[in-house]
Amino acid sequence: MTDSFRCHGCPVCNGKGCTDELPGMGGVNKNENFLLNCSAWKKLYEDEGGAKKIPSLSREQLMDLIRLAPVTGAEENIGWEEEADFYEDFFMTLHYSGIKLSVGDGTPDTKLVYGLNAIKTIQQERDRECRAAVFFKPYPDENLINRIAWATPVANHIGIDIDAYNIVTMRNKVKLEKKTATQIESIMKKIDVPFVLKGVFTRDDIELVKEAKPDIVYFSNHGGRVETRKGSTALTLKEAGPIVKDYCQEIWVDGGIRSRTDIELAHYYGASQVLLARPFIKNFCYSHQSGIEELLK
Repeated sequence: MTDSFRCHGCPVCNGKGCTDELPGMGGVNKNENFLLNCSAWKKLYEDEGGAKKIPSLSREQLMDLIRLAPVTGAEENIGWEEEADFYEDFFMTLHYSGIKLSVGDGTPDTKLVYGLNAIKTIQQERDRECRAAVFFKPYPDENLINRIAWATPVANHIGIDIDAYNIVTMRNKVKLEKKTATQIESIMKKIDVPFVLKGVFTRDDIELVKEAKPDIVYFSNHGGRVETRKGSTALTLKEAGPIVKDYCQEIWVDGGIRSRTDIELAHYYGASQVLLARPFIKNFCYSHQSGIEELLK
């Protein structure tokens, strides 16, 4: 089964080993933003004076910050033999390593259902308190309302993944929408948990934040996997974080986070949740472990 993995298990996950591999773990434009996401945290840390300026966090503080970023497409992107088999084992491994969970969706609808069912299984068999942040693509509102109903039993946060609109093939296939502030405000009224606006990365996105005032702003460029402006989430957090903090209650960020210093830097710039996916996927594929000890060393 190892031979089928589309993650190459690179010693350092920095976007250089999977260039343009879509489906797969790579990104668009020769992994341009994937590479920038990874390199920008290190450069920003050095520019800010490193350990002389960025406070060190305890293990408990670090674990409170870490969450799995939403993941789907286990067959086509990861190389898992059966989509349905991936989520329960993956989520269980991370949950028992103390990592907060997220569920993503995709097409067909079964991808979302598999993730939701995996959380339900953990609740029933292991931990009835287990919940996840659940993210939906920006589908037409009727479709979103149905998905909210499916997710409510397991969700501690619900979000819309606005950067998914930039996946052109999916946008055309399932009619993704560029959501307005009015539409987002309407969705927020239909849920009883904090709402997350994921994929904030451009000037237009920041204007949308100002209008809609979501509970949580989530800086992301989809791991460098979508067509958007050139840049990194690290610099976006530094530059746009002070702007959006007056229009939300929390800031989350993902993209190229690979070490405890990356996490500490993200927290220093205002992130209350730091989300990762590729490092956890790599460790799970090759060792069936979460890799949290490697991350925090």
